[in-house]
Amino acid sequence: MSELTDLYQEVILDHNRKPRNFRVIEHPTASQEGYNPLCGDRLTLYVTVDNGVVTDASFQGSGCAISKASASLMTEAIKGKTVEQARALFDQFHGMITSPPGSPLPEMGKLAVLSGVRDFPTRVKCAGLAWHTMKAAVSDQPAGPVTTE
Repeated sequence: MSELTDLYQEVILDHNRKPRNFRVIEHPTASQEGYNPLCGDRLTLYVTVDNGVVTDASFQGSGCAISKASASLMTEAIKGKTVEQARALFDQFHGMITSPPGSPLPEMGKLAVLSGVRDFPTRVKCAGLAWHTMKAAVSDQPAGPVTTE
């Protein structure tokens, strides 16, 4: 394994062991459930939006290391972004994890640690769960769990 791959794995494990923003927001402007029926990952995302800007984001739930790390990294990444920027970040992230292995990656900062899931198609849904849930939460989609299916 390369040093970069080792570093990426360590970041994912750190965010799994000590997820950032793993809490309930008392009065969120939106919350959304997400569920991956393939492996059982389940989370609830809480978002506070003020004047079109995500001022707080958090989650709670259970799942694999990739799912929890992705939710942790995502909540950090969307804070301070406008809703439009958060949606655009979803598009970039989704493109990154679903692109063919070996294709060039967009500049994603810390989120690049999850780029390796594109080599493991069954793990793409683990990494994408929180992101699909966030997109639904900020888009005022109808209530009901977001699934990866």
